[in-house]
Amino acid sequence: MTAATRIYKHSSAGTDWAALMMGGGLGLTLALQLTTVRLSDFNTFYAVVVSISRLAALVGTYFAVIGIFLVARIPWVERGVGHDRLVTWHRTLGPWSLYLIGAHVFLIIVGFAGQDSIPLYKELWEFLTKYEWMWFALSGFMLMVLAGVTSYKKARAKMSYETWWMVHILTYAAVAASFMHQIVNGSMFIGHPLNRAYWIGLYVAMAAAIIYWRFWVPLYRSMKVNLRVSKVVIEGPGVVSVIMKGRNLHQLAAQGGQFFGWRFLARGHALMSHPYSLSAAPTEKHLRITVKDLGDHSRSLAFLKPGTRVFVEGPYGAFTAGRSTQPHVVLVGGGVGITPIRALMDEFKGGAQIDVIFRASKEEDLVLKSEMDYLANTSEGSMRIHYLVGSRKNHPMDANSLKALVPQFADSDIYICGPEPLVSAVRKAAEDLGVPKNRFHDEAFAFHKE
Repeated sequence: MTAATRIYKHSSAGTDWAALMMGGGLGLTLALQLTTVRLSDFNTFYAVVVSISRLAALVGTYFAVIGIFLVARIPWVERGVGHDRLVTWHRTLGPWSLYLIGAHVFLIIVGFAGQDSIPLYKELWEFLTKYEWMWFALSGFMLMVLAGVTSYKKARAKMSYETWWMVHILTYAAVAASFMHQIVNGSMFIGHPLNRAYWIGLYVAMAAAIIYWRFWVPLYRSMKVNLRVSKVVIEGPGVVSVIMKGRNLHQLAAQGGQFFGWRFLARGHALMSHPYSLSAAPTEKHLRITVKDLGDHSRSLAFLKPGTRVFVEGPYGAFTAGRSTQPHVVLVGGGVGITPIRALMDEFKGGAQIDVIFRASKEEDLVLKSEMDYLANTSEGSMRIHYLVGSRKNHPMDANSLKALVPQFADSDIYICGPEPLVSAVRKAAEDLGVPKNRFHDEAFAFHKE
């Protein structure tokens, strides 16, 4: 299936609606505080501190819940907004949630300690021993701090994906652990049934979205298509392709350029899924990923046995051929980022003029080169491939170099996938050449080590 036959629109309207709904929810959340405020909340300095702490708790918790919603993999949200933008919003809200909830913890202790005229540590002990569910709330806050610290780039770069994932998943536990102390002790909920109903509904909706879209739907669809490992192919030093066979794979509605979360039911693989892009356009019976050895999990894929059952979560991502608007397309891939580019070559073939730029440090890093050459040689001149092998100094990815390599660059749709420095360089070149933002499509492979 070519790009011309894809019916897919990455509409800014979806982004606008999502932003409007989040803004509306924030307004309702602020109203919880405004509709329950009392004059006594402002009669002393410490009373004001307590009021501010409660407002920080409401907004911080709302951001945490919405942050989980954003990565719940709800299909129409993914299609309307785009996976990359959702992840960006999630990463933006996460730190603010932690800052606001941290401010709440500090200010509520300071405020009540000031009102009670006792030291801070005694006030903290009062909270933990006299108010219900406070130990759970404290545990939730500590889990949130742990998840927040490990989400920073420098910390994330030093840990495996498996470790990062296990810690990050604790965010769910952190948000859940803090729920009861809010409902039982929060002044905006005690004696205010509508406020309480809204807050409970927000949590229930979040839990339902996670359970349904992150667990039930992937399980049901995986069982239905009966996906299993067909064979494992060594593509080069440290690079393997896993070819999987199933039935009625059109039901997954996958496109080249998208990715799945893959869970192989084999020792060392079954506990968690890992995100890998398709490295060839999907067919009715086969899916393929190509993975570079960047960690324990990716290294062990070479030892998967035929017949191993595969559970998939997805497809995700808006890095698809249907987003293109121009008759000429430039596909840029670097390192392992060539895998979705290779799949896009299948999608675009016969439907557009294509220039493919493959950036690699060494010749042996030109993964899937023979396949790409075959596609170009059988394209009747509609596809050209440019292999840029060597250092960045020899092959700068600036505006002048890219325009010299591809004269139509400024009038094309640009697709780029690879390490963040490469994506940033090509984005800067596109901006310098006047490429509109809606014609620049990118995915950066810097989520984790693998």
